[in-house]
Amino acid sequence: MIVERIWTGNAYRNYNYLIACPESGEALAIDPLDHAKCLAAAKARGWQITQVLNTHEHHDHTGGNAAVIAATGAKLIAHHRAGASIACVDRGVKAGDVIKVGKTVELECLDTPGHTMCHICLRSHGDQPALFSGDTLFNAGAGNCHNGGSAEALYASFVDQLARLPDATQVYPGHDYLENNLRFTLAREPDNAAAQALLPEAAGQDAARARVTTLGEEKTINTFLRLESASVVAGLRASFPDLPEKPDAKTVFVKLRELRNQW
Repeated sequence: MIVERIWTGNAYRNYNYLIACPESGEALAIDPLDHAKCLAAAKARGWQITQVLNTHEHHDHTGGNAAVIAATGAKLIAHHRAGASIACVDRGVKAGDVIKVGKTVELECLDTPGHTMCHICLRSHGDQPALFSGDTLFNAGAGNCHNGGSAEALYASFVDQLARLPDATQVYPGHDYLENNLRFTLAREPDNAAAQALLPEAAGQDAARARVTTLGEEKTINTFLRLESASVVAGLRASFPDLPEKPDAKTVFVKLRELRNQW
């Protein structure tokens, strides 16, 4: 599997992805908003985009569909219940469905509601596991739930699915928010040494060449994966004095998401 991460450089800080089979040259485009860059990257690599996948229905992820499909004839894949909000879906997928790309690439669909209720993440298997997480899991952060989502559902997606993936899983999100997310982590957990160490690198990095984190690293820097941290809970109580002495993990997650909405 070859992963081409495409930095759009737009105001929303989107990442688009091409996932290619090295044997056949067939490629899957994930959320190809910047259709010109995606098509140019495929042409430069000698790849043929045969499928497009939208992780969810927001325009900054679906806006390039028509142009890519018109240029390539690719088939469009999305959540099986997203047909009302994403035009011209050819294949609706559910949890456990497999998307094959060329001869060697297989990607497992995860149904991960929260940011929206029709959100798909893709998990690759093999020597280097990877997660294409859309707007569910960000580097050092979690997606918002403003537009038809649910913080409770997002919590379930995190703890029941994403947190259980192998620590070596590389994380490829739909946006680059690393610096701001690290600052939020440190506002909630000032003694987080891993976040402190990474912040200077994140503040000076070129997003087009940013280092890819692993899930194991996310568990050290991502507040939304550190729900049992005494420091996180103590800081949360300062903002929510009525918080129980030993709040459950779901309450911590939802309150953190509430604070992040105002960050």
